[in-house]
Amino acid sequence: MSLLEIRGLTKSFGAHTVLDHVDLDVPEGTVTAVVGASGCGKTTLLRLIAGFEQPDAGSVTIAGRRVAGPDGGVAPHRRAVGYVAQDGALFPHLTVGQNIAYGLRGLGRRAIRERVAELLETVSLDPSFAHRRPHQLSGGQQQRVALARALARSPKLMLLDEPFSALDTGLRAATRKAVAALLAERGVTTLLVTHDQEEAMSIAHQIAVMRDGRFTQIGPPQQVYREPTDLFTARFLGDCITVPCVVTDGVADCALGRIPVTGDNGAGTLVLRPEQVVATPISDTADPTTVGRVLAVEFLGHDVLLTIDPGGDGEPIVVRQHSIEPPRPDTKVRIELRGRGVVLR
Repeated sequence: MSLLEIRGLTKSFGAHTVLDHVDLDVPEGTVTAVVGASGCGKTTLLRLIAGFEQPDAGSVTIAGRRVAGPDGGVAPHRRAVGYVAQDGALFPHLTVGQNIAYGLRGLGRRAIRERVAELLETVSLDPSFAHRRPHQLSGGQQQRVALARALARSPKLMLLDEPFSALDTGLRAATRKAVAALLAERGVTTLLVTHDQEEAMSIAHQIAVMRDGRFTQIGPPQQVYREPTDLFTARFLGDCITVPCVVTDGVADCALGRIPVTGDNGAGTLVLRPEQVVATPISDTADPTTVGRVLAVEFLGHDVLLTIDPGGDGEPIVVRQHSIEPPRPDTKVRIELRGRGVVLR
């Protein structure tokens, strides 16, 4: 069952159409990540759902209740929606406790203090943090406080707008993991906007790829990554290798070799992920079928990127693989394709 249903959502600012007839279903208790380049309409989508903007056409339904449409909608504070912005948007003149308690009107002082302490513990912060000011917190702590404030009113839907992008790499990963675990534990349906593909694939049950105000593909992360429906989606979700091919009876034949695919016979573009191409030094194998030459080696720590000339009419490709002793430049290698490929036409 979908907790959030978006149908034909459209929004323009002047002559510029930001969202163009967008449809999206977010199943209850799951995380959906909306990914796309800056300016493609991701934040506008969240603002329409939250009620900060009104759509020109289409509708937003939350838990079976229509909350937005061109003829008006439900006020933002009545939508049971939590919102965490990129910078947390904490009130600098209020303490942490006052920030969290901002939406807890109608409760007595003692009940508010207890609720604030409970929420701080929920986001793994000591209740003593209630007396601090936002500037006394680290970036990760500020984002946790912003999440606690958003959770204060027990929202049915959580909207996260690039909440980890301002954090450094190590802190971003730890905070992302903690927030994902918390939301899963509480069963909060979540819509996450991010331009970080790895972030989206690591915590989302569903990914929606956006380009110029429209979704190009929606589906489970592994499916969208492994089976992109167009080159934009393939390239946006990570490195990919594209080579011309000819499909015959479920097998694509290209400059790199042969690999099983799904689709009709004929010419097309074979799309592979770098981890599907394995390069082995020629001395380690007999009678190789496809031979390439290493042009460059880029060390990335646990991985290396090999730029390989496949020979013939093929363009150089970049292959990512684990290797303690990677091939040196100018080494001849055997090229082996693994898994299944995708052919786009």
